[in-house]
Amino acid sequence: MTHPCLLCGACCATFRVAFHWMETDLAGGIVPSALTEHLDPHRVNMHGTNAYQPRCKSLVGEVGVAAHCGIYEVRPSPCHDLQPAWENGEPSPQCDKARVKHGMPPLTPADFTLSS
Repeated sequence: MTHPCLLCGACCATFRVAFHWMETDLAGGIVPSALTEHLDPHRVNMHGTNAYQPRCKSLVGEVGVAAHCGIYEVRPSPCHDLQPAWENGEPSPQCDKARVKHGMPPLTPADFTLSS
């Protein structure tokens, strides 16, 4: 089974990804600061996500076809926190909103059922 997120990427091209600057590598965190932009005195955002049509510069591939995070292992907390709908048996309004914005149907529990 291919994880639905690897065919999607919609969340990375829908939302501003803002987080405390202490998560960056310059402050001892893990998120590459070179991939962030200053937002306010306490927060940065992932480069490209604070735009009218957001798209994280770390997103690799085409939304809705084949996409993945180029910095998955060192992504910031908002990216960790946004869970795909039904992956853990719970809905995700953010996931649904992003998918619909990009012309994809919301995920269902069946999207996480392994075929035998």
